[in-house]
Amino acid sequence: MTTTQRLIKYALLYKNTLLLGIFLLLIAVAADVSGPFIAKKIIDEHIADATSINVKPLLMLLGLFFGLAVIAALFRYCQALLLQKGANRIIQTMRNDVYEHVQTLPVRYFDNLPAGKVVSRITNDTEAVRNLFVTVLANFAASGMTIIGIYIALFILDWRMAMIALLLIPILAIWIVLYRKIASKYNHVVRSKLSDMNARINESIQGMPVIQAFGQEDKMLKEFEESNDEHFRYQNKLLVLDAATSHNLVDTLQSLTLMAFIIYFGNQALGAEAAISVGLLYAFVDYITRIFSPVMGIVNQLPHLEKAKVSSERVFELLDEKGEPLTDETLPRYEGNVRFEHVWFAYNEPDYVLKDINFEAKKGETVALVGHTGSGKSSIMNVLFRFYDPVKGQITIDGDPITAHSRQAIRQHMGIVLQDPYLFTGTIASNISLNDPRITREKIEAALKAVGGERVIQTLPKGLDEPVIEKGSTLSAGQRQLISFARARI
Repeated sequence: MTTTQRLIKYALLYKNTLLLGIFLLLIAVAADVSGPFIAKKIIDEHIADATSINVKPLLMLLGLFFGLAVIAALFRYCQALLLQKGANRIIQTMRNDVYEHVQTLPVRYFDNLPAGKVVSRITNDTEAVRNLFVTVLANFAASGMTIIGIYIALFILDWRMAMIALLLIPILAIWIVLYRKIASKYNHVVRSKLSDMNARINESIQGMPVIQAFGQEDKMLKEFEESNDEHFRYQNKLLVLDAATSHNLVDTLQSLTLMAFIIYFGNQALGAEAAISVGLLYAFVDYITRIFSPVMGIVNQLPHLEKAKVSSERVFELLDEKGEPLTDETLPRYEGNVRFEHVWFAYNEPDYVLKDINFEAKKGETVALVGHTGSGKSSIMNVLFRFYDPVKGQITIDGDPITAHSRQAIRQHMGIVLQDPYLFTGTIASNISLNDPRITREKIEAALKAVGGERVIQTLPKGLDEPVIEKGSTLSAGQRQLISFARARI
């Protein structure tokens, strides 16, 4: 399925809202395009011939002209609200899908892609896609309908002049193809460098103590400036491309079209019949002036279209990453007899970290893994918790291979305490229960007491309700570990 087809699939989720908006837009365009016809009738029948002025019909036509202008404005306002509401709902759904999918991705995926780049795709890239639905498609729809309506009016007035005006279409089509071909390359670099900068910012904030402790501020700044400079260069290339073509192209086309009309009307006026009325001349000039406003609208939206196209590809690329869907599978609490049978594991083959590991930890036993740095102690925990799966061999719990069940089910009866515990924004209580509604406050207090953490509560003003900011940076390392112990104890 192509990127365009997938975007259409999202749009169809809210097709009723979008179709109603397009219908209102159609009415607004019809009312807007009818204006010059009424003006032609007023000029030819009530102004050009002063002897035939009839006040009542004239006032009726003027009232109709004004009424259509009001209808066009009102319906354009309503359609803009509907289209933008539908677009916002589409992006809301897309962001939820992306975030939900990220939760299913294996830990290995995040080894290869910095957190800042993932954040960039969920926020910046989906925002660019939002602009596609809110601004680009709305403008394309409005401009397209307006152009079609004006051409219909031109053919009704004079088919020969309408054929001359049709020359604008192939010129505009060729420009769109050429622009997209060039701008696509630039936008890929711009979005990529923006993602790189987000990754570096995230890395710098997370590692600020290390950066400052080892005096790496200048080095980090230099690396950021390199990405920022390249982002700046390609942004400028896009600006040059847009400035050199958009307004200049439309202004040139408008001048050429008006010149063609002047020549045509001049020849008609000099001809034997000279059947051109003042009202017809006004209507043509009005329509030709009007037609370049939607043309300008389409041309001006091309940069946003390309940004949205590149961003869409990046979002769907993330969605295409293979994940493991969350399941409701539950397992009865197992005895806890863990066995490693000829387990081989490598983060990057063929550099094996674990080589033919065999051991058994029986129920009730306490097992300590001792070894030098890099000997594979953490890797054993990683494969046991199924953050990664062994390359060869198998791990069983009570004789049942852990790969026979979902990762969530296997971890249901496991607890883990990391050397550097991670706490989430919330409270002490929410970090212990992880907002599981089945865990009561009494259970939280009992778990904290069981690990000797009641003194944590005593030293904090709000006890279990003490606010915790990201990573628990306002708490000591010991306090964070006790909270993590209580979390595992639950």
